Amino acid sequence: MNPVVRSVINAIIENSEEKIRISSFRFFKEEVNVRGVGSAMVTEIARDYFREISSLPKQEIFSLCEELFGTGYLEDSFVACNWSYRIHKTYESGDFAVFESWVGRYVSNWATCDTLCNHSVGTLVEMYPSKIQDLKKMAHSPGRWIRRASAVSLIVQARKGLFLDDIFEIAGILLRDSDDMVRKGYGWMLKAASQAHQKEVFDFVYGNRAEMPRTALRYAIEKMPPELKKLAMAR
Repeated sequence: MNPVVRSVINAIIENSEEKIRISSFRFFKEEVNVRGVGSAMVTEIARDYFREISSLPKQEIFSLCEELFGTGYLEDSFVACNWSYRIHKTYESGDFAVFESWVGRYVSNWATCDTLCNHSVGTLVEMYPSKIQDLKKMAHSPGRWIRRASAVSLIVQARKGLFLDDIFEIAGILLRDSDDMVRKGYGWMLKAASQAHQKEVFDFVYGNRAEMPRTALRYAIEKMPPELKKLAMAR
């Protein structure tokens, strides 16, 4: 194991608390490995140790991220996500394949999925818009976290009003998905898009309300006025 990665893990373990570890489990339906460190402390550890690796080439930093992901612990994965985003100015189009492989190999819960995708994946797609086509391919994946990733990667961009047509296309692919985490993911994406395009998102939701699962629908209209919520929820 790389010495910096070992130091990061030791720092996480030294700051762990059993009460945090136990309380973390209530946020997950799936089994997760948690060391018991709050998010603020994990971010601080990630920042402090990034100083030791910031001058390394991008691919070496990516390799360190893989080591952290490979431990299977939630906090370690958060450090990996933090480091991968810190070098976003160096992203190239081909790095999408790296992030996609991480989702497929290492992501096993919504927290890691959303942390990686909201920041690293979404930023890369905004930098290289052609990669949105790869997100659409991911929406057809048999893997639940890959499908969720196809939607939650666009949360930040949706709030900015970007990629609206593509967001509707991805939501359409996922519309009748049977997985609750995927439903929540694309519902969240639509909710984010509604901040800049409320009418368009309402029209999409209203037009698909007969087929859209209630979980996704509720997420999508959460920020809308009561009168629009009432219309959208009517069968």
